[in-house]
Amino acid sequence: MTKLMKLAAWLRNPQYRILKVGTLGLLTLAFLYLAYRAASYWRYLNDPNSQSFVQWATGDAAERESLVTVQRDACPGAPFILPADGFIGLLYEDPRGPYSLLNPHQGIDIFSNSEPGVTAVYAAYDGYVTREESWRSSLIMRVPEDPLHPESSIWLYYTHMADRAGNDFIEEAFPPGTKEMFVPQGTLLGYTGDYNGTSPRDVWVHLHFSIVKDDGNGRYTNELEFTNTLDPSPYLGMALNYNCESAAAGCTPNPLCDS
Repeated sequence: MTKLMKLAAWLRNPQYRILKVGTLGLLTLAFLYLAYRAASYWRYLNDPNSQSFVQWATGDAAERESLVTVQRDACPGAPFILPADGFIGLLYEDPRGPYSLLNPHQGIDIFSNSEPGVTAVYAAYDGYVTREESWRSSLIMRVPEDPLHPESSIWLYYTHMADRAGNDFIEEAFPPGTKEMFVPQGTLLGYTGDYNGTSPRDVWVHLHFSIVKDDGNGRYTNELEFTNTLDPSPYLGMALNYNCESAAAGCTPNPLCDS
């Protein structure tokens, strides 16, 4: 009798059947989870973008500086300026940790080659700034007319502008409770930090920037839901979608990687 047949006979035995089936189910789920994690790690190791992360984490100052993108003016044909100098390490729709294929990254992460509170964050476009009362490190900006789709409104979300203890690096002009304060493109909003809320996971100093959909009633939707966000590539004139084979920082005439 093969091992498989013995296992089937053991499962058919009515004694402790529910316990046995439950145990087998848990073992199957554990195996599938470990296989998924192994596949994710293998994908990470073989992802060319991940090599830049290794260089950023282990390189000296000069190597890190070589990864930094500085784009103070809008790319040709694009409406937005890059809101901070830095290494654009996590891209839009990026599945690499702490994200996944089922829960990809909703924006871009721009990592700073500096200590917290040093690298400036600027308004990517003209808009109306709001800072909710409970927000320590975040601002959101309403753009009444999406420059690429004028029939819609969009929101620009900036976060991680505080240190790990929650001391903010946001400009004093935007205290908690700020509502609909107009600022032109290029206005200083604050400085990048490494605040990560109540999460025990430390993060590098960076700015998370995303474009959030309006709910149709003049309110921003939940930025944590990927489907509520837009690809920033055409707005910045850069190929910043993880699924673009030529994804890279810097201006490009084909930011959506159309064939």
